[in-house]
Amino acid sequence: MDGGQPVPSPLAPLGNTLSDSSMSLEQKTTFVFVILLFIFLGILIVRCFRILLDPYRSMPTSTWADGLEGLEKGQFDHALA
Repeated sequence: MDGGQPVPSPLAPLGNTLSDSSMSLEQKTTFVFVILLFIFLGILIVRCFRILLDPYRSMPTSTWADGLEGLEKGQFDHALA
């Protein structure tokens, strides 16, 4: 090893690292898209945990029979005719 040639260090920067460090337009677009997907996933996870912790809060207080005016509740014999 005493031949006079320098030993390359793994921590030494290579000559073409500056040209490879910039991202192309496709890589930037993909990176932004992945970040948006992670944000959307986080929102969905928070929403699911809120529904699991308090399932009755997200249910509406009205029922399907509240909108019936001329019909009595439960009578659907000739409602569509």
